[in-house]
Amino acid sequence: MAAMFLADLGSMIHSGNLLADQDQTEKISGDWINDSPSSAGISEGPLREMENAAREMKKITSVLIARHGRLVYESYFNGSGPLELQNTRSATKTVTSILVGIAIDKGLIPGVDARVFSYFPDKQPVKDPDDRKDRITLEDFLTMSSILECDDSNMFSRGNEERMYVVEDWVKFTMDLPVRGFPAWTTRPEKSPYGRSFSYCTAGSVVLGHVLERATKMPVQEFAREYLFTPLGIEKAEWQYTPLGTAMTGGGLSMRSRDLLKLAQLFLNNGDWNSNRLVSREWVETSTRPHVKVDDETEYGYLWWLRKLGTGQRKFQSILMQGNGGNKVAIVPELDMVAVLTSTNYNTKGMHDQTDRLLNDYIIPAVKQ
Repeated sequence: MAAMFLADLGSMIHSGNLLADQDQTEKISGDWINDSPSSAGISEGPLREMENAAREMKKITSVLIARHGRLVYESYFNGSGPLELQNTRSATKTVTSILVGIAIDKGLIPGVDARVFSYFPDKQPVKDPDDRKDRITLEDFLTMSSILECDDSNMFSRGNEERMYVVEDWVKFTMDLPVRGFPAWTTRPEKSPYGRSFSYCTAGSVVLGHVLERATKMPVQEFAREYLFTPLGIEKAEWQYTPLGTAMTGGGLSMRSRDLLKLAQLFLNNGDWNSNRLVSREWVETSTRPHVKVDDETEYGYLWWLRKLGTGQRKFQSILMQGNGGNKVAIVPELDMVAVLTSTNYNTKGMHDQTDRLLNDYIIPAVKQ
């Protein structure tokens, strides 16, 4: 993998509706070595077509591509710009996974088998007590496959995130959830690939943030700043907070598009950044391999989505951060490429179809192997 170094901004910043001004250019210089698409083995024709397509889509705000460790394409749309903080919603759940990995690497958390409820003796469940809850592990929440009845895609689910947001204590909300059942038309975990049954649950990711605070004895935002953001040169990140004041680790962390690209490049580099080890290679490999099957085309790691990108015979296994609005941060190891696509097209039908189309129909076909 190509090593990352800091250099002056050497390539033009594109913009759909806003040309980056000189002041912005000066402020963001030094983040990446810049290169032309053609020098990185990417055809510029499909990228121009992609840019035209993005302009016609709803609320796309940025598209960035890096290959061989160099920034080769950067474009902003709909009034966004390089200094804009992008709220990628649940795409930043993956940051929570990275922070858990760093805490494990440092010996602050014993491992993914650590039992979640043991961190909260003051919040033990009153509603629906069940001894099986005591065996819920960090890995259960990292893989969206705990035994709790929690499904954000089901408005009737007791654990639906919208029900959590209207109460004060989100950890207590989660611990009080009942154990879910498996009616005859669903596949039980023991009969599923990897022995787990997927159920998308923001509440579990929220609890992971509280575990981080209790295990590290640091606020989540400070732990992230010291051990992840500052070493990556990320100077600004805007967290949301729970009603009780803990950083919201279930999504909503706002970052610049270039900084999101750094997170992807860090994992493409197997946890190294500028020759510094930020995340262990073991965590990178473990967290980005399949642990639960989502559907016929998608698997899930530790808060990473795993599926192929491209069309026809040119499909490549990819590792993704994904969030409401169609937000995506993609790693394509076989192509030595990372990409960021941000959008504010929240809660709309086809929001992911838009950014999938940009990736599958234009960006992946533009790359020469």
